[in-house]
Amino acid sequence: MSHHVLLCRDLHPAGRALLEARADITLTTLHDPPPPQFHAALKDADAVLCWLERMDQAALDAAPKLRVCARYGVGFDSVDVPACTARGVAVMVANGSNDLSVAEHAMMLMLAIARRAVQFDARVKSGGWWPEDLGKGGKLAMADLAGRSVLVVGYGRIGTRVARLCQAFGMRVLVLDPAYTPARLAADGMVPARGLHAALAECDVVTLHCPLRPETRHLLDAAAFAAMKPGTVLVNTARGPVVDEAALADALRAGRVMGYGSDVLEVEPPPRDHPLFGLPNVILSPHLAASTEEGLARMARIAAQNILDVLDGRPDPAMMVNPGLLGA
Repeated sequence: MSHHVLLCRDLHPAGRALLEARADITLTTLHDPPPPQFHAALKDADAVLCWLERMDQAALDAAPKLRVCARYGVGFDSVDVPACTARGVAVMVANGSNDLSVAEHAMMLMLAIARRAVQFDARVKSGGWWPEDLGKGGKLAMADLAGRSVLVVGYGRIGTRVARLCQAFGMRVLVLDPAYTPARLAADGMVPARGLHAALAECDVVTLHCPLRPETRHLLDAAAFAAMKPGTVLVNTARGPVVDEAALADALRAGRVMGYGSDVLEVEPPPRDHPLFGLPNVILSPHLAASTEEGLARMARIAAQNILDVLDGRPDPAMMVNPGLLGA
């Protein structure tokens, strides 16, 4: 029996080789397809590997044969999971593939903001040298991470790694995640946060690693920024909508936030007149924190194997977003 697998972008050789090694797999590769092209290609697909494409009801209606929707990564906010479950479509994610890469990227952003790396680089390259206001509490002041308090929001695979890296930097680590008891967090050497606003008031650094859900959309809003300790370093490698970007822009201008380092935005790709673009204390990357050479290879291998496992009738429950299908 032949299976038609739709790739919405070219796949890293580490994963493509797994699919091409199977005589019963036929591959179709698109290149970031717009919805009409995506839906048309789903007509004969038994499996689809999505990047940022939306697997919603319209996509499912266009895919009568679909058995598995695999994500190239661990996020699945672009997938209508209840609709997939109702149709019997397994939703698979590449758990464990990108936590190392994203955690390192978060630390890079944290350090770059704290040490004004981008601003100093631009100053030197433009012919400048020692900033006149350095050491005088001016806008170019730097900060050590050691001895600071950091709030890690979300204690999953990535958040756990970031928390340990922060400990290695000599930071006091607070964790906010309702899925973990205070006793568990304390056993890991972390400080259980007493609540979002209380933790924001005492922490020098905030790093976001929570999934995007209705309760986390605009988790950091105007009220949260008002509660925040002045001069906070804010890092976001979770999802753009976790932060209210209009409120963030106001907080950056007011000095409530020292700087913002983010791999994600509310709208991706962003409009050219995005309010954060004109601010010097913002460092952005284009949603590629997981995309190191090693990370891409890990995600590709796991995503390809997830597809094969479902088509072979033995999906890995640890990779399933809707494992209830196994019982059905």
